[in-house]
Amino acid sequence: MRCVPSGMLCLLVALSPAGASGQSTSVFSFLRNDVGARSAAMAGSFVSITNDPTSLFYNPAALATVDAARGSIGFFKHLLDINAGYMVYSQDIPDFGHVGGGVIYTNYGSFDQTDDVGNTLGTFSASDLALSLSYATAMEENLYVGGAFKFIHSSIAGYRSTALALDAGILYVIPDSRVTLGASLRSIGAQVSTYAGVREALPLDLTVGGSVIPRGLPLLLNVNFHKLNETADQFLDRFRAFTVGGEFTLSKVFQLRFGYNNEQRKDLKTGTTAGLAGFSAGLGISVSDYKVDYAISSLGNIGSLHRISLSTTL
Repeated sequence: MRCVPSGMLCLLVALSPAGASGQSTSVFSFLRNDVGARSAAMAGSFVSITNDPTSLFYNPAALATVDAARGSIGFFKHLLDINAGYMVYSQDIPDFGHVGGGVIYTNYGSFDQTDDVGNTLGTFSASDLALSLSYATAMEENLYVGGAFKFIHSSIAGYRSTALALDAGILYVIPDSRVTLGASLRSIGAQVSTYAGVREALPLDLTVGGSVIPRGLPLLLNVNFHKLNETADQFLDRFRAFTVGGEFTLSKVFQLRFGYNNEQRKDLKTGTTAGLAGFSAGLGISVSDYKVDYAISSLGNIGSLHRISLSTTL
C-alpha cells in the first residue's frame, strides 16, 4: 500500500474492522476486535460466557468461573497482510481469587512511504498492542465481579501513542433456569501520550447480555447489546449494535457455532444487499485437555476473516 506522510493514519481507517464497516474510528479501534475463535464464531456475543479464559477480554468477572488453570493462544488472519493474535492465562489462587493475564496484538504489515508526487521515501510499519492484568472473585454464591488493568500501545512509522485503561464486569449465574447474565464496561481510561498532540477517546463500550441453555437442547444461546453508552438520534438506535451467538454441542468432541452482528451487517450493506456480512460460523474440537477452535466471519463484498485458537488446561 502507498501512503503519503500526511496520510499515514489512513491505514487504520481503511483497514481496521471499524473503518471497513463505517463505524467511528480511533487510534485504539483494534480493542473492538473479537479475540478468540470461539467468541468470533458467535459474533462477539460473549459477555455472559463462563469457564473460558478469553472472557478476560470481554467480561473479567467471568474469570471467576474458570474451573482450572487454563491458557489459550490464537491467530487472526485479517484482510490483505494484516495479522493479529492473542495469548491469555488464568488460574485460581486459594483464599484470594482468580487472576489472569493476556495480550492482544495487531501487525498491519509494511507500507511504502511516498511524497506528494509519488516518489518513494522508504517503508514504514504499524502495530497495536494491549496488555491486560485481571482479577475476579465471587461476591456471593453465583454472583461474580472482576476488573482488568490495561496498558495500550500503538505505533505508526515511528510515531507512538500509549494509554492506560480499566475494564469492569459483573456476572450472575441462575443454575435452576440455566441462565447467565453479564455486563461489562471496557476501556475506561485515557491516552498517556498522543500522536502529534492529537488526543483521541478510547473506544469505551458498555455491553449487557445473557446466555441460556434451553431445556432438551444441546444449545448455548447468547444475546448481547453493545455500545449502550453511545448516544443516538432515536431511542431504538441505541440498541442497533446487538449480536446473537449460538453453540451446538454435538458430542464431547465437536461443537458447531454461529453468530450474527447486526451493526456490522447494516454498516456493510452496499446498494440493496449486504451478502453474508455480519454472519459468522465456527467449529470446536476437544481432545483430552486440548481444544482447537476455528471461526470465519464475513464482511460481505470486502472479504472474510479467519481465526484459529488453541486452549488447554495447565
